[in-house]
Amino acid sequence: MTVRETCDLTFAVRDSGEKVDFSAIRGIRADKHSTGGVGDKTSLVVAPVVASLGVKVAKMSGRGLGHTGGTVDKLESIKGFRTTLSDEEFIDCVNEIGLAIVGQSKQFAPADKKLYALRDVTATVDSMPLIAASIMGKKLAADDDCIVLDVKTGSGSFMKTLAQSRELARLMVDIGKSAGKKMVALITNMDRPLGNAIGNSLEVAEAVETLRGRGPTDLTEVCMILAGHMLSLAGKGTPEQCRKMAEKAIADGSALKKLMQTVEFQGGDVRLIEDTDRFDKAAFCRSVKSRADGYIAKVDAEAYGTASLILGAGRNTAEDSIDYSAGIMLKKKTGDRVERGEEIAVLYSNDESSFSAAEEKLLSATEIKAEKPADEPLIYDIIG
Repeated sequence: MTVRETCDLTFAVRDSGEKVDFSAIRGIRADKHSTGGVGDKTSLVVAPVVASLGVKVAKMSGRGLGHTGGTVDKLESIKGFRTTLSDEEFIDCVNEIGLAIVGQSKQFAPADKKLYALRDVTATVDSMPLIAASIMGKKLAADDDCIVLDVKTGSGSFMKTLAQSRELARLMVDIGKSAGKKMVALITNMDRPLGNAIGNSLEVAEAVETLRGRGPTDLTEVCMILAGHMLSLAGKGTPEQCRKMAEKAIADGSALKKLMQTVEFQGGDVRLIEDTDRFDKAAFCRSVKSRADGYIAKVDAEAYGTASLILGAGRNTAEDSIDYSAGIMLKKKTGDRVERGEEIAVLYSNDESSFSAAEEKLLSATEIKAEKPADEPLIYDIIG
């Protein structure tokens, strides 16, 4: 399709169901959307950072499916947290606190579900215009002013190559601009999980640590760049100036306070954010040890996500239930030196019988070599 044809299809998908009217929200509204990855808990960090700096974040997020996690599932690991709010509650939360995160309405872009089913049986799942129309049709049904796209590339993402990711990012930026939105897309590395935690409550705890200024370096870096671009699109300054503002919001505790206010408003037990050790713990854990000496040269991030799925942290079908305490904590990542018998990860599950398959999946997805691998960038490109 031409860009014009893709835009027309996207707008038809957007207009096929309910749309959200955010006109009652006071101020500039910004959102970010990730194309999905492993260990991607950036929304839990970026949204409160941006909201703490005066930009409204009215966020509608999805659930996880397959090897990718979903923000809604992560939030529902917080006891009592409501991811379904009435329109009035949602707008009140954004106006009062600056941030609300809910699940997508079932009536959102219903044409997308029908098209998706057709794509599966017509061998067009990987059609770039159809992918872009699917993502942006849902995104544009929400009434945001500014949208930052986090387009993942690599083994743990839907787009496996940089060329594919650039093509998708450019197309989605063009669609958003045609709809009158301020747009930017970042191409980010998903050849390895983001951060050290994979799994719902584990990822929430890691996001909280990041908001305390103690998060993994890679997660913190990506979050600060994303937040900087969201704030910049909203008119707060250059991306570099806005990044410094985001770093200050973490350093002075205002971003963490914003998350706690949102959790409390949406019915969640804020004590879990104050002390993440209060999260329910899995009944069983298993240490995974290296089978060789050397450096972790490469990992298959999708297989790591699948290992977490085996442990119960994800779902194969939309109807599957999730074990919120299940998942993986990585002790070593790509580029790290390991010795034979050294712990590289810890598995958590309430189903002890899942450990053998998950451990084998993780170990077979971890390539250890004598040579240290070259460093890879976290951000490959910025488009728009």
